[in-house]
Amino acid sequence: MSDAPENPDGNQSDQPQSQEVRHTHVGALVPAHVATGIFSTGAVVLQGQHEFIVDFLLRMQQPQQVAARVVLPPMVVSQFIQALQENIRKHEDRFGEILLPTPPVPDPHAPKQSAQDLYDQLKLSEENMSGKYANAVMIGHTASEFSLDFITTFFPRSAVSARVFVATPNAKRLLDSLKHAYQQYQSRPQNPNPPEAPPEEPPTFDGGYHPENN
Repeated sequence: MSDAPENPDGNQSDQPQSQEVRHTHVGALVPAHVATGIFSTGAVVLQGQHEFIVDFLLRMQQPQQVAARVVLPPMVVSQFIQALQENIRKHEDRFGEILLPTPPVPDPHAPKQSAQDLYDQLKLSEENMSGKYANAVMIGHTASEFSLDFITTFFPRSAVSARVFVATPNAKRLLDSLKHAYQQYQSRPQNPNPPEAPPEEPPTFDGGYHPENN
């Protein structure tokens, strides 16, 4: 980084200085506490005023809990959707169509679940409450799992802030949830001060319990 400019009298300027920094997430640092990752069986996608919150859930035990929370800017969500879509296409080209289990028939008389109802049933630790910010995502896959590396590309070194693994069918469900939430975001009126209210029915995918999760 260059030194601060000097005034004509030879003294360094006391004016605030700024400089554009170019960075890349290729070869991002993976901290030891992030390297092992977490496994998720479902997710909730929420819209904030200026960001998206993706809560990755673990529903194979009680109480069900938020295993990881990731905070993404809207532009990154758009890129995430495109990258996940492309990875799913490549997966299906190589391994065949990803088949989803038949969902249970919903009870037409059951009351609709609000975001508050959902989170009343979930354990959200203080550690995960503020989430991990990411402005880039890298995706990989095997025949049975997808890996999602959420990256903070801050100067001087990019680092993985959260690593999440999902079963292959759940990657497809996650894509549907992200698309639904992003479409809602795009259809919102461009109000500089919109009312802050949680969605009535947050887009979710529930991976349930499948043999490949063992």
